[in-house]
Amino acid sequence: MIKHKKHIINRISKFAILLLLLSACSKKFEQSSTTGWDYNNPANGGFEVTHNTEQETGPGLVFIEGGTFVMGRTEQDVMMDWNNIPRRVTVSSFYMDETEVRNLDYLEYLYWLGRVYGTDNPEVVKKAQPDQLVWRNELSYNEEQAEFYLHHPSFQNYPVVGVSWMQANDYCAWRTDRVNENILIQMGILEVNPDQTNENNFNTDAYLAGQYEGIVREDLQDLNPSGNGTRKVRMEDNILLPRYRLPTEAEWEFAALGLIGNTLYERVIERRIYPWNGHITRTDDKNAYGEFVANFKRGRGDYMGVAGNLNDGADRTAPVFAYWPNDYGLYNMAGNVSEWVMDVYRPLSHEDMTDLNPYRGNVFKKKKLDSDGMIQEKDSLGHVVYENVTVEENVGRRNYRKANNINHLDGDYSTVLVNDWTAEQGNENTTKLMYEYGVSSLINDETRVFKGGSWRDKAYYLSPGARRFLEQDKSTDDIGFRCAMTRVGAPFQAK
Repeated sequence: MIKHKKHIINRISKFAILLLLLSACSKKFEQSSTTGWDYNNPANGGFEVTHNTEQETGPGLVFIEGGTFVMGRTEQDVMMDWNNIPRRVTVSSFYMDETEVRNLDYLEYLYWLGRVYGTDNPEVVKKAQPDQLVWRNELSYNEEQAEFYLHHPSFQNYPVVGVSWMQANDYCAWRTDRVNENILIQMGILEVNPDQTNENNFNTDAYLAGQYEGIVREDLQDLNPSGNGTRKVRMEDNILLPRYRLPTEAEWEFAALGLIGNTLYERVIERRIYPWNGHITRTDDKNAYGEFVANFKRGRGDYMGVAGNLNDGADRTAPVFAYWPNDYGLYNMAGNVSEWVMDVYRPLSHEDMTDLNPYRGNVFKKKKLDSDGMIQEKDSLGHVVYENVTVEENVGRRNYRKANNINHLDGDYSTVLVNDWTAEQGNENTTKLMYEYGVSSLINDETRVFKGGSWRDKAYYLSPGARRFLEQDKSTDDIGFRCAMTRVGAPFQAK
């Protein structure tokens, strides 16, 4: 009886193996609807198509479903700036950091820079250092804050400050590369390499250009019969993520308002002044009536209330997860610290920009090529070199001609009266002719917008429509930042 059972099991096993072999031999490939040729079939050329089309959500990010909204002022313009006239626009879906970038996050960045560049390129590390002396004030005692805020563990979950717009952009670029490197390691394509130094460090652009090898564990199979059997990851594989970057002003304002929790069948129930319904205290939960929903200055000399009954509980900054998130799940989109956005400041931006993803600050670039038409070798820091596009290569284009479009319709020749017209021909940057920086204006092409009220601001600036500006190389004790990422594909997430 036992022998008979073994015989049956043996026959079943052989039959199963036979079925697998037949299945492999008769494998059906998806075919192109336009040519009829198979996809992913090495027998006919190996054109590869991935079925993984949904974009993954990067570490720390929250999905922001886009839509239309009224961008700009939501209350009286007490400052008489007239720089945020209400206008209906549409913002595409995107991703944004759940919180402001913390001291802990920035210290991780500084540590990596020191480990990779500290010996041979110490200027890179120095360039990234926040200005810890922004806490000093001629008539206020803040020495311990200047000494301890960035490095003391008690402040590790507080928002980083003293970071300029330029430093914030560099952080975003670094974060892109570290996230993508970790993805390749987690997928078993690369091994961890703690010995990266100088130009021998993972950079997403350099990897895609074939200029970074790393410690390879197992490359992807190459279905191209003319290939080497394996290949590097390509962007078409939907493995690597797009760039982390600063949000545009429109994106930041849209995300702060959080109208996704305040609409019914495309009808906005209540146009919000702040990132929540109502006033500056909690009114929608009986267990939290009257509690402050943001960290701000209630009035002159009142940063946190009276001892024994502190209103917002923070004299300066507060932890990034303090208070309640808005309807997108974003924390501190009003108060705590103001935040850098990508845009160059112009007082009339709301009138000039398009009504889909409005943004002022485009400088169109391309990867620099060598004499053979190949991407130029990466620089000494491991970065692919970019350069501005030229007018000559864009002759015949209808959508743009030149690289620098910062002053388009507000500072270029079409909007500037020049006495000697020919004297300024060839000068692409004519902003100074309209805005005399340092004389009659503080506006130039290096002046960037920051949004949201901070711990030192009164309630007026908590409105997402409020906008202010500062030079991109300057920093303060009340401006931080958070990162964003473009949403690729459909404006909604697959369920």
